[in-house]
Amino acid sequence: MQAGLYAAATGLAGRAVRAAEPPHDVTFVEDFDELWSTLAQRYCFFSDKQTDWNRVRALYRPMAVRAASTDDFADIVRRVLAELYDAHTHLSQPSDGMPRWPLYDLMASRQADRIRIEAVAEDSAASAAGLRAGDVIAAVDGRPAGQVMRDLMPRCLRGPDRNADTYVANVAVAGRVGLGRTLLLERQGEDPRPVSLPVRKTAARPDVEWRRLAGNIGYIAIRGFGDEKVVRDFDDALMALRDTGGLVIDVRYDGGGDTAIARPIMGRFIDTPRPYAMMRRRDGSHLGPSWTETVEPRGPFTYSRPVIVLTNHWSASMAEGFPMGMRDIGRAVVVGTPMMGLGAAVFPICLDRTGIQAQYSAEPVYDTTGRPRWKMQPDICVPEGGDILDAGLRALHASQGNVQNKPLNEK
Repeated sequence: MQAGLYAAATGLAGRAVRAAEPPHDVTFVEDFDELWSTLAQRYCFFSDKQTDWNRVRALYRPMAVRAASTDDFADIVRRVLAELYDAHTHLSQPSDGMPRWPLYDLMASRQADRIRIEAVAEDSAASAAGLRAGDVIAAVDGRPAGQVMRDLMPRCLRGPDRNADTYVANVAVAGRVGLGRTLLLERQGEDPRPVSLPVRKTAARPDVEWRRLAGNIGYIAIRGFGDEKVVRDFDDALMALRDTGGLVIDVRYDGGGDTAIARPIMGRFIDTPRPYAMMRRRDGSHLGPSWTETVEPRGPFTYSRPVIVLTNHWSASMAEGFPMGMRDIGRAVVVGTPMMGLGAAVFPICLDRTGIQAQYSAEPVYDTTGRPRWKMQPDICVPEGGDILDAGLRALHASQGNVQNKPLNEK
């Protein structure tokens, strides 16, 4: 009898152990492996990072195995990408509540357990609240800034990296998608005070706008290189401004886009093919040899008068490549602040099973002398808070000289 009870008990215990083992959905771990191995083979900036990619796999793969939902797994993917502390490498559509991409409306640096504001975007919640360069942030949403940055810091670094510190400082002050923020402001000569930054919705503006400025100067603002309509609208603007004595092209607050959109715009300013950039790509464990990208001239006419391109900290990706290209084809002086420093063309990735989409830096971009795009400086640097458009106009007037009456090259 006792033997029978013992056998029954062990049998039940055995079944209980098996029943406690949850069914494994291999969807998440297979997508994790796809993500990890794709970046291991194609991400282009490992040599510039302190990231231990094998340690990333060891830390996050078990989390993927245990993920309870697609939302949980998407957050793991976000954290994996953040281990590269690269503002160009991120989820394509982060959900509400996830950290925003930097730069959002503030540019910041880390100072121990505080965050120093270096620049504030115009027409933003931060500028409306009166934040300015030099302000110090002591807390974000009621949590000490140092703790917020420690929580955001990549966990798989071989050693310290100031670039990682800068990255987490900017993610910290950017807040979370869909949510407002409260920052504890410390300003010299004032008592600390909380500053509320609600989600600010701005009116949609066209990707291309133009006008004629005093002194017969043309002005064209480009706010994105993501749509073929941008090329058509730019052509219309240039046609209307073809008789101007000089042109200002403004790519401040331009989030970038596609080379295929920027290149034909550059083609309106040359009459022979010219190189405008060099690129590389992963070849095994290292970057392969560079190749040269070229701009072809495009009609119906070549605008040959002086050109100034305006930039700021929020000029990103192709809005960094465009000023660099215009300078390298010999057709523009770049005026403004350093740009966002996104140094590569990105590749998209859509994970096969969950459909989660992301992008990652894949092809580093250099100017035609081999200098990295992410280290590019304007030809004329405008001090923080300075009037960039005014500086551009002064540079344009200085460059006009004897080309003021130079005829257009009709094609």
